[in-house]
Amino acid sequence: MYFGHKVLIGIVTGTLLLTAVTTAATDKITHHFIDSEGNPVITNRPGECVETPNTSNQPVRLFERCNDIGDRDKDGIYDDDDVCPDNTPEEIVKGVYQGGPQKGCSLDSDSDGVPNYRDDCPQNTPLEISKGVDARGCPLDSDQDGVPDYKDLCPNTPFGVAVDENGCEIIEGSLELVLAGDVTFAYDKTVLTAQAQTTLDELVQRTPLDFVKIIEVVGHTDGVGSQEYNQTLSEERAKSVANYLINKGVPHSKIHHWGDGKSKPIASNQTKVGRAQNRRVEIKIILYKKKN
Repeated sequence: MYFGHKVLIGIVTGTLLLTAVTTAATDKITHHFIDSEGNPVITNRPGECVETPNTSNQPVRLFERCNDIGDRDKDGIYDDDDVCPDNTPEEIVKGVYQGGPQKGCSLDSDSDGVPNYRDDCPQNTPLEISKGVDARGCPLDSDQDGVPDYKDLCPNTPFGVAVDENGCEIIEGSLELVLAGDVTFAYDKTVLTAQAQTTLDELVQRTPLDFVKIIEVVGHTDGVGSQEYNQTLSEERAKSVANYLINKGVPHSKIHHWGDGKSKPIASNQTKVGRAQNRRVEIKIILYKKKN
């Protein structure tokens, strides 16, 4: 029911009733005749209603043909109070605000910025919307791992990687390769041999780079010579392998390389065979598990 100063009605003789409207801007009262069916009586000028002063009271309805205050989007809020007077039927299907600064606008029950009529998650909690929502009103999942951002402890998971309930990557396992020093480098050199390059090419081809967490490249030497000399040699050899892998497409951020010098032998340095085994570059590839 519509109350207040906006539209009033009186009774006149015969089948004619009388309506009146007061505009909020001018406070001017205009009275309109309506017939027994509640329709405004029109003059001979199109769009103009018959007017007369009279004692007024509340009408049955408003009359757009007489330019009285209407409800053009049929949301139940009269246009002069409606902040959103041109809602579509779709926009009002889930309701509109009945008061407040958004009176007549589409409801947004969870205050996530997405009105209910297009919100697939209309009952979000403040926690669920704390990291933002998508165009359909559901909590963002920026890395598309199935765990929404508001509870994702690892929000930048590579696409397609399996994660746990906290959104963190699951490790599948690792691949390990040992490059023998005598066939990987010439004596006392850091430049890769052709044989070593072929081996590394094959490694890159069979490694799913999108699911690599990290590649560790570690250089080792035998026990001949000083600690300082062997440390530098091992570092340079590890760097040569790492740079080759980067040039073949492995992201720089996924490679860690360092040298351990002669500190971690795997055989005796007292024999020629043992020293050859100690001269090596170890490669370890840690892999993420693929999402099913």
